Amino acid sequence: MELNQITLPAVDVAESIRFYRTMGFEPIVEESHYARFRSTVGDATFSVHAVGEIFGPSQTVVYFECQSLDEEVDALKAKGIAFFQEPRDEPWLWREARMHDPSGNTICLYHAGKNRLAPPWKVRR
Repeated sequence: MELNQITLPAVDVAESIRFYRTMGFEPIVEESHYARFRSTVGDATFSVHAVGEIFGPSQTVVYFECQSLDEEVDALKAKGIAFFQEPRDEPWLWREARMHDPSGNTICLYHAGKNRLAPPWKVRR
């Protein structure tokens, strides 16, 4: 199976569309209650759908891999996007930076290289 998409709740879909456009994503579908975006690399998609409110902080984290993480973070910060975690090397061998989208969903930009699919502790079959 191939993952098709992730759908995130959005209190204000129009604001979410602006946010994700600022990140460089172009909508495939854009309605007042729903928008779907194509990944900037590959064929994966993600969407936002209207909700009345968000109940508590989401425990879901959406990951987008960047080949040049630090440069991507700098470019997004220059466009006004705030990060609550600056790029840092993690013990699981990924470099990550984190932000919240307008509805409070956590977005992680990261670079893992070969460690995404083949970390040193990969399950051997």
